[in-house]
Amino acid sequence: MDIIFISELRIETIIGIYDWERVTKQTVSLDLEMATDIRKAAATDRIEDTLNYKAVAKRLLEFVGASDFQLVETLAEKIAAIVLEEFNVAWLRLRLHKPGAVRGSRDVGVVIERGTREPV
Repeated sequence: MDIIFISELRIETIIGIYDWERVTKQTVSLDLEMATDIRKAAATDRIEDTLNYKAVAKRLLEFVGASDFQLVETLAEKIAAIVLEEFNVAWLRLRLHKPGAVRGSRDVGVVIERGTREPV
């Protein structure tokens, strides 16, 4: 299994349960590790033969930027479903950060793993 990753993808979105959070965009940050097999891409040197991390990032920027969830747990599940279903990823680990959500803490969030560790 090979891993393609995206680190610290920052996106402005509506997220939270408090009244002020429902009207003020906040920054969330995503770290993704996505299982794939890079051998064909390495042999052909063609973007069509690999997981295009730019396409993944663009899709998540669009989705998360337009989303309006209360819980980071819900947002994380929706992101995982998009990556698994739309990009033929067999397994992913997603760390979703919500910086500044707890006073005195730099960061809070969730880490989820979905799928199987064997690439499709």
